[in-house]
Amino acid sequence: MEMNEYLKPTPAIESDHPEIIRKVRELTAGMTDPTEKAKAVFYFVRDRIKYDMFVDFLTFDEYRASRTLERGGGFCVMKAVLLAALGRAAGIPSRLGFADIRNHRAPEYVVKAMGTNLFTYHGFAEFLLNGKWVKATPAFDLPLCRKNRIVPVEFDGENDAMLPEYDLDGKIIHIEYVKNHGSFADLPYETIVETFLKVYGHMDMESWQEAYKQRKENDM
Repeated sequence: MEMNEYLKPTPAIESDHPEIIRKVRELTAGMTDPTEKAKAVFYFVRDRIKYDMFVDFLTFDEYRASRTLERGGGFCVMKAVLLAALGRAAGIPSRLGFADIRNHRAPEYVVKAMGTNLFTYHGFAEFLLNGKWVKATPAFDLPLCRKNRIVPVEFDGENDAMLPEYDLDGKIIHIEYVKNHGSFADLPYETIVETFLKVYGHMDMESWQEAYKQRKENDM
């Protein structure tokens, strides 16, 4: 695949959207090193875009980078799309990566609603820096990590930044990577939604609304 595929905008990875361009210019003002730019956009998405599972995962528009930027929150796939868009707008070849993971520290109310601790098609971004692809996982924001004693993902532009295997105490297994789905130049929306419905289609709205209510109570 030509490198241009990882630089051009798509309907989801809106690197040409005025608000995406404005934000990347703000975040990378005065920077010339691609690695420094990548780090700047990563930490913005990690911490300024709140991790939120309770966003409509069936509607394509909710995955658009500009929508996530406007909303100020989203789950891992949405945050990864935004990060890739900011990367491309900064002139950094960027793509999406996906994997199935088990979150052994997922809240009980979430596991109960989903019927599993398996999070299929967990999303992250990948940047081409210094001749190699580097994974960058911006899913969990720092306030969430501090509240739940989760090891925050740090990104140095040289090493893969993935979700931690253990919690902050180093005792309880946190994230287990189960299956790699590979890398994509664009959001595989249809595949993701089809898989979500297959894995989580048993959920009823009552259980999901109850989980949402408990999340809001825990945030207070």
